[in-house]
Amino acid sequence: MASKWGVIGLVKSLAIEGGDKGITVNAVCPTSVDTPMIQNETFHRLFLPDKEEISREDVVEAYTGLNPLPKPWLEPDDVANAVLFLASDQAKYITGEALSVALGWNARHAA
Repeated sequence: MASKWGVIGLVKSLAIEGGDKGITVNAVCPTSVDTPMIQNETFHRLFLPDKEEISREDVVEAYTGLNPLPKPWLEPDDVANAVLFLASDQAKYITGEALSVALGWNARHAA
């Protein structure tokens, strides 16, 4: 958690330093993303420690229960789309922000 706040602090500091040069700096803060980082036995055992063999399907309900939006995890494209938005002209006046792409997880938990 401290490292997350460190990154957000760095983003805010760099946004201040680069603002007069037209540089925007933001962070994208995703929840669980469907990648090998969460799709592995070690992570799956966090939800089902006593189950002998665990499949991806076995943890869908547990991951879904973490989020107000009824999805277990993001797809990589969901995060990429947030980055593309921040890099677009539509976000030209957004700087120093942490954009949560988190299926509502932050609505239940402190950031």
